[in-house]
Amino acid sequence: MSSSTSSTSGMSRQVRLASLIIASSFVLSAVLGMIRQALIGSIFGAGMLLDSFYAAYRLPEMLFTLVAGGALGSAFIPVFSRLRSSHDEASAWRLASAVLTYVSLAAVVVTILCTLFASQIVTLILLPSAGVEQQALTTDLMRIMLWTVVIFSVSGLVMGILNANQRFLAAALAPSMNNLGLILGALLLVPLMGVFGLAVGALLGAILHFAIQFPSLRQAAPPLGVNLKVRTPGLGEVLRLMIPRMIGAAAVQINFVVNTAIASGLEVGSLTAITVAFSLMFVILGVIGQSVGTAIFPTLAHLGAEGKIDSYRDTLAAALQNVLFTSIPAALGLLVVAPPFVALIYERGNWTTANTTSAAWALQLFALGLPAFALQEILARAFYALRDTLTPVLIAVGGMLINVVLSLLLVHWIRKGGVGVISSDGGFGGLALANVLATILESIALWWLLRRRIGSLHDGRILQGVLRTSGAALPMFGAAALVFGAVGMGSPLLALILPTAAGGAVFVVTALLVGSPEVRAIWGRLRERLGRGA
Repeated sequence: MSSSTSSTSGMSRQVRLASLIIASSFVLSAVLGMIRQALIGSIFGAGMLLDSFYAAYRLPEMLFTLVAGGALGSAFIPVFSRLRSSHDEASAWRLASAVLTYVSLAAVVVTILCTLFASQIVTLILLPSAGVEQQALTTDLMRIMLWTVVIFSVSGLVMGILNANQRFLAAALAPSMNNLGLILGALLLVPLMGVFGLAVGALLGAILHFAIQFPSLRQAAPPLGVNLKVRTPGLGEVLRLMIPRMIGAAAVQINFVVNTAIASGLEVGSLTAITVAFSLMFVILGVIGQSVGTAIFPTLAHLGAEGKIDSYRDTLAAALQNVLFTSIPAALGLLVVAPPFVALIYERGNWTTANTTSAAWALQLFALGLPAFALQEILARAFYALRDTLTPVLIAVGGMLINVVLSLLLVHWIRKGGVGVISSDGGFGGLALANVLATILESIALWWLLRRRIGSLHDGRILQGVLRTSGAALPMFGAAALVFGAVGMGSPLLALILPTAAGGAVFVVTALLVGSPEVRAIWGRLRERLGRGA
């Protein structure tokens, strides 16, 4: 075996291990997230208070994403990795200190400005069609949660540092701590403070998000201090890479702001339905898409920095094939089990059957785009690993414009009776459908442009994998639908478990029959371990 092949094999094992760690952490975060959602939904239901909380959280989430979210990580990790690969450890850590310093300052300034102008932001941008009472409540909630931006900014950079050092566990557990903070807020603070308890819980979640990473940071990095030197090696490159990525992140966040603004003019509970549906879809996306994207990014960045394009292409193609193998059956499965999935988590307390129907309908629409969402997670990072943030940004801006236009058109169409599937839609389904269509177009564009950049992505092999996976997923869908029809919604737990189990069994058997290498590899490793155990 050549050294190149050995190196690629070693990196593949490293990526698989990192993906497993991150996916497991995403599962934990998903469980805590569903507990959080169940608590909050049962306490408030899909009404004005919860609509206000979700609207208030939109701006802090957007600011974190812009100041120190994926934009910072995708810009920082390639430059940091390049400095370390050139054996310039001192410069790499000076860069980390400089980025931390400037990101923290930017977060503080932005938070103060948004706190001062919170009322105008809510009334003119976020909730222009809402009542005065809801606008005032949203403003007060937002002023509390804006301070999470400062904490998340520091914590987001720490996550990037740990991932760049192949320390994935603490960084992967951080989202679980954020969910834990909101759970504690719902359990302990809401009885004392009402919906403001959720806002304080969000602040606590941000603190825990940072706290769980701090011990690993101390092990991985020398002490990081204040570094205001503008000419720190790599700082200009991080900024150059980050600005286009921020524009792309802004485009994505504008989609959410548009959804919030449009939903404020629809029936009460529409914003909650669309937010809950996207959150549940995002849980599944985290396990099957984000985990792979997060794990593979440092490896792709390293291969890109070393100029090993063949290994880069092989690693990327394998990741794309894996996410399609999991996302296609997951999407079809969600079409069947979305109603009991939502009911099992939410339908208690003040959350009604009508609320479940609305959120499940939106989730089914989002499920149509699950493979595209998963591909987007991988393809965008593939460009960032090549230190190209401009291309995915231009695609994101184009997708944002398409999404806004489609949102306005589809909401109007559905409200006029264009889709007669459920009577309680009221138009919000158009927001989900527009997002899905825009994401599909973005993923196609990213794939095509990346293929032009690096050559073939082993398209034939991936297409064969898609055909095999689809051939196994369609019988799975039929089996799950038949079982769901027989079980009904009398027991949401049985309505979720039995169709999922039946569909899963059919998928595995059919995938083996059509020669799926993914299932055969899993089956082979399982037999090997059982043999060793015997």
